[in-house]
Amino acid sequence: MSFLDSLENNLKALESREEAADGNRAERARRQTEKAQALAAAPFAERLRTGRFTQDLLLHATQIGFRQRTKVNITWIGATLRLDAREKRLELRPTPEGVLAVLTAPDTPERTQLLDLDSPAETLAQTWLG
Repeated sequence: MSFLDSLENNLKALESREEAADGNRAERARRQTEKAQALAAAPFAERLRTGRFTQDLLLHATQIGFRQRTKVNITWIGATLRLDAREKRLELRPTPEGVLAVLTAPDTPERTQLLDLDSPAETLAQTWLG
């Protein structure tokens, strides 16, 4: 192998390392941002998981569903609570600002609202299934 071939290979390897380092920096920055958001939302996620609001919401949603002859499916996906009843969906997502309720139903636009976890959960259940 000649000196020029060796030099060219070394330059290519150096460029590849620099490109990989740039990609790693961007990925690392993205992960740090996600981690910071998760840490900021952690108190709301804990209140959502263990709080009285969630227990009351599940109770009222299943009672309303029973009266409508509709099964309410309850799913935890990470820190997000998802309730499904036929084609209606309610997701409670912890964010750094609080818990965001996302209501979806067919033929209606998606609605979002920031929840007060100290308010009665029955009103949210009525809004979603009523």
